[in-house]
Amino acid sequence: MYYLKSNIKMEISRRNFIKKAVTTGCGLIVAPAIVPPSVFGKNAPSNRINIGAIGTGRISRDHDMPGVWKYDDVRIIAVADLDAHRVAEAKELVEGYYTKKSGKPYRGITTYENYMDLLANKDIDAVLISTPDHWHAKNTIDAVRAGKDVYLQKPSSLTIEEGRKMSDAVNASGRILQIGSQQRSMEQFRFACELVRNGRIGQLKMIEVRLPGDPAGGNAEEMPIPKGFNYDMWLGQTPYVPYTIDRVHPQKGYGRPGWLRCDQFGAGMITGWGAHHFDIAHWAMNTEYTGPIEVSGHAEFPTSGLWNVHGTFETSMLYENGVIVTGVTESKEKPNGVLFTGTNGWIFVSRGNYSASANDPSTSKSKALIASDSKILSPLTENDPVRLYQSTDHHGNWLESVRTRKLNIAPAEVAHRSCTVCLIQYIAMKLNRKLYWDPVLERFKNDDEANTMISRPYRPPYNF
Repeated sequence: MYYLKSNIKMEISRRNFIKKAVTTGCGLIVAPAIVPPSVFGKNAPSNRINIGAIGTGRISRDHDMPGVWKYDDVRIIAVADLDAHRVAEAKELVEGYYTKKSGKPYRGITTYENYMDLLANKDIDAVLISTPDHWHAKNTIDAVRAGKDVYLQKPSSLTIEEGRKMSDAVNASGRILQIGSQQRSMEQFRFACELVRNGRIGQLKMIEVRLPGDPAGGNAEEMPIPKGFNYDMWLGQTPYVPYTIDRVHPQKGYGRPGWLRCDQFGAGMITGWGAHHFDIAHWAMNTEYTGPIEVSGHAEFPTSGLWNVHGTFETSMLYENGVIVTGVTESKEKPNGVLFTGTNGWIFVSRGNYSASANDPSTSKSKALIASDSKILSPLTENDPVRLYQSTDHHGNWLESVRTRKLNIAPAEVAHRSCTVCLIQYIAMKLNRKLYWDPVLERFKNDDEANTMISRPYRPPYNF
């Protein structure tokens, strides 16, 4: 068993990703052409990119805002959150960073409760969207219609229908969107996908995706809504339910929020981590703009407590290329990551010791890249013609896309397809039977019950 150390630099040439329109079964995906004034004005390209942060919880504070504020030609100028104390702390955090960086007192952050007011700020060119999952699609649609480029935390949507609306809206607007699938900008994941595409393990037969699980529990007892928290808007288009802290987020600190474990607001780990790993599976198979044709699955669901997303699970999908992609709960024997198995060997890739936030939920650690034979991991040569889009900094790649208007490494349609494959597995878990998926029409074949789960009712006035 052999592994690739994270500090090894592979001599991989870069090629352009997609310069022209790519026609898929869902329509035309085009490279955006509309340019924000402050990026390409009279003094372009020296002008600063002004950014607003929508949602200021743990992933925004630990990952998204630090991912952009380190660039000298970028400035976070506004933050928005429905929780008054969180938006105040975000202002303090950002101003503190710029004060330390410049050595001079900095007081330049505008705060908002309603993100629509932030989007109305014409000085803002682009936004970081780090809100709960059930807000992702609507936040994005509103942002691109307001003329803003978007960095969106994964998963891209709560439902498949919302994801389709999101991708269509982005591509119709001409704005830039990048999904926060930062594994695409990690060397070992790109290299693993290149090795698979170049046939280093022979013909690809199976991909096993290993994900964390979520515990049952949570206190469902109604509590007073905290002062300064717009709970009704936080619920958004989902049904009204009584406030309890385990349904939302901590009022002190930035620990892992309870909404991640509530079916009302997301699908649990199948989208929370699955959006990362199944995206890598798609990248390695060259199926980024399609999906499986069959899916089955089962899972343990809590029978008590507030938190009701899946626990231990197992799924299986068949793609048109004949590859079987499975999903399983990680364990000591099966650590978090993606295992590719072919006719001539296997490759396993993971994040290694990397974590996006202080309370990354994965409990298993493993080598970043290992294979069944050392020769599989040898550097690419002229006999390996496939080279994938190369990015070494995910937020930086998005900012480059904003500047140049070239397509980035994780655009809207790719984001939607990665999320969709997770959501159809969740539906299969719920129904506990084999389903047949049409990746062109994005509907289940001959299954009315399954098709009702592609969308959810909207609660006014938060409809799309």
